[in-house]
Amino acid sequence: QVQLVESGGGLVQAGGSLRLSCAASGTTQSLHYMAWYRQVPGKQREQVATITSGTSANYAGAVKGRFTISRDGNKNTVYLQMNSLKAEDTAVYYCRSGTSYGIDYWGKGTLVTVSS
Repeated sequence: QVQLVESGGGLVQAGGSLRLSCAASGTTQSLHYMAWYRQVPGKQREQVATITSGTSANYAGAVKGRFTISRDGNKNTVYLQMNSLKAEDTAVYYCRSGTSYGIDYWGKGTLVTVSS
């Protein structure tokens, strides 16, 4: 089992920055990728950024150039550096991680509110 705990959300003005963290615990040696998703009430959860165990990163078009995903040296924590935040970035941000054989885990989310 793997537990994911997000932190770092909060209220920020448009144009500002936040850094989210997601700490993984448990059987983390099996994790192949880590990712950030976000969800606005009434809308589907959408993928924001992913990073694999080889540190290859991918981003949604809406955040490319503004957000950066990274992992720490022991690969148990993933970060999402969010710059130039916009009101439309307001959402609950979730951490997701999983194994190469299809088991996925989710955190409980952290709220990011960007005021315009």
